[in-house]
Amino acid sequence: MTRQLMISNPALLPALSEFIGNLTVKFDQISPERKIRLHELSDYINGGVSVGQLMNLNFICTHNSRRSHIAQIWAQTAAHYYKVPNIHCYSGGTQATAFNPSAVRAMQQAGFVISRITDEENPIYNVTYCNEGDSLRIFSKRYDHAINPPNKFAAIMTCSDADANCPIIVGMDKRISLPYDDPKHFDGTLHETEKYLERVKDIGTEMLYCFSRVKKYEEKL
Repeated sequence: MTRQLMISNPALLPALSEFIGNLTVKFDQISPERKIRLHELSDYINGGVSVGQLMNLNFICTHNSRRSHIAQIWAQTAAHYYKVPNIHCYSGGTQATAFNPSAVRAMQQAGFVISRITDEENPIYNVTYCNEGDSLRIFSKRYDHAINPPNKFAAIMTCSDADANCPIIVGMDKRISLPYDDPKHFDGTLHETEKYLERVKDIGTEMLYCFSRVKKYEEKL
């Protein structure tokens, strides 16, 4: 049974907390077919966290520029929101490009504080979701970059191209296909801002739903 726990977390940034509140009431709008995929992820997380195990999640897309970054950030935030410990979220691609500026802006609209801390072609961004605690360092990289876990991780494929073209992910112990439509198709159009924010909402809702189903170790004692 899905546990839609409405946990108040004062450490979240206020604007982000409000945004999340608007997403958690939309769990019933997720289709049954989509929930099957999401349950595969939440069951994997639950299997480790429920026995106190550290869990690594690597969100993988072709360019590591949009959907994989958005999913990584949302998953780490969802773990914080639902107070699920020992979760470390990563992202990567089959090739490296850069964190797309439109994706950055859409995440800022959701309430994340994002600052660019290097000026190179593939810049590093600092992403903050709470008033205290760890922030995320985000940049585009291959899924097997040294910063990502080399083994014992779930590979969550956030685009169908990467899923099809990368049949073997070395070191993973679970592969989950969770593709999202690419907002890139709306780049340069009148709908660009709307579609990027739509994808941020979709991914955010689903990551929050996944972590709402996780039963933590201390709850089993």
